[in-house]
Amino acid sequence: QVQLAESGGGLVQAGGSLRLSCTISGRELDDNAMAWFRQAPGKEREFVAGASWSGAITAYADPVKGRFTISKDTTRKTLFLSMHDLTAEDTAVYYCATSKYRNYVAQKVSDYDYWGRGTQVTVSS
Repeated sequence: QVQLAESGGGLVQAGGSLRLSCTISGRELDDNAMAWFRQAPGKEREFVAGASWSGAITAYADPVKGRFTISKDTTRKTLFLSMHDLTAEDTAVYYCATSKYRNYVAQKVSDYDYWGRGTQVTVSS
């Protein structure tokens, strides 16, 4: 049974930083590509950042480029999302997910098979 558990969310002021963590169990972190998605109230879940199985290929949504960084610690089986210069538009529940692909960073929700329960990020302006 593959399980993902996010942590690290919270309330932060605009311009601040947070680092989200996602720990995986039931499979190795580098078995497949992984990604972070987010969902704001009343909006669809959207891709934020993803990395291939090795981390050599990464992709970011345009709104977060230059501010967010995805990384992984294979020995700790943990995926990270470092977020800087946060704005109110970044307020959402953030989810990590495992991809159906290994060396391709997909950006559709349907390309991911296992999901965590999410962690809330709230940015106050």
